[in-house]
Amino acid sequence: MLIDLHAHSTASDGTDAPAGVVRAAAAAGLDVVALTDHDTTAGWDEATAEAHASGVTVVLGSEISARWDGISVHLLSYLQDPDHPALLAEMERTRQARLVRARTMVALLEEDYGLTWDEVMAQTGADATVGRPHIADALVARGVVTDRSAAFATLLVPSSRYYVPHYAPDAVDAVAAIRVAGGVPVFAHPGADVRGRVVPDAAVEQLVAAGLAGLEVHHRDHSPQQVARLTALADRLGLLVTGSSDYHGDGKPNGLGERSTAPDVLDRIAEQGTTAVVRP
Repeated sequence: MLIDLHAHSTASDGTDAPAGVVRAAAAAGLDVVALTDHDTTAGWDEATAEAHASGVTVVLGSEISARWDGISVHLLSYLQDPDHPALLAEMERTRQARLVRARTMVALLEEDYGLTWDEVMAQTGADATVGRPHIADALVARGVVTDRSAAFATLLVPSSRYYVPHYAPDAVDAVAAIRVAGGVPVFAHPGADVRGRVVPDAAVEQLVAAGLAGLEVHHRDHSPQQVARLTALADRLGLLVTGSSDYHGDGKPNGLGERSTAPDVLDRIAEQGTTAVVRP
């Protein structure tokens, strides 16, 4: 089986609609794909309907933004109760913080590049979690940069004067909240040092104490050294090991199925989650 447990749609910062992600998974030969949009479950219903039409099993989830000692941490929450009030409130708070942050960044970019909020919204799907990728797409459309990667490497990098941080919950609290909501938390790209600082092993141990289930070890942003470190860490702490593409459609070069997860790992995730895996 070919299983990819990390993909984004227009419900956050991907370029395919939720149903389009499922269709793309089928075209790529995947048996299973997870829809994990940032801080939202808005695409779940559409992806569920398409699972039955496309013959692809869908794992419903979200990617929760968090922080540990000032370091950005992304947690993949699989199969949580989408109506759990505490987790919903936390995701909405983060979404609103992202919106305020995006408006502030666009105002700064407007001063030097003429970028407007309307241009950013033109790159954003309905009810999407607005973020830097949408600003990047607007900058590409305006001709300021060539692609998203160039935008993130220059104007949207944390050292840029246009960069503005946003609220995110403490990572330990976020893991606990995912578990309370019946979800299965997996640390997304924990060794992606190309993106900035990564948390130390001691931080992962804290997350495990709060209920962390696994590490996304196999990811294109991990060097061979990070893969080896994370594999050993997962083995020592008894964590699940996943592999995923982190697919964003045309927004990133990541291809569906370029990294995958073993079937027995998916079975263990399904056993722990509150929401059932959607089978065709």
